[in-house]
Amino acid sequence: MGKAKKRIIYRGKNEQFSSMTRAEAVQNTAKMLNDGDKEAYSLITLFGLSAEEVLEAGASYETVKGMENLFK
Repeated sequence: MGKAKKRIIYRGKNEQFSSMTRAEAVQNTAKMLNDGDKEAYSLITLFGLSAEEVLEAGASYETVKGMENLFK
């Protein structure tokens, strides 16, 4: 496999969210937290989300309180 093909495959795997707004990130994070998905941590740290934003989007209080140290 050539270098170009490797780069294309690697980029496709790692660029799951090509362009995401902050509002979309908050909604996705709330949904991921309620589902127990570990990818929510990366969105929280990437966008610097606050606990209030995620709670208003519909995340459960217990989950957000348990991850209090990740939020700003």
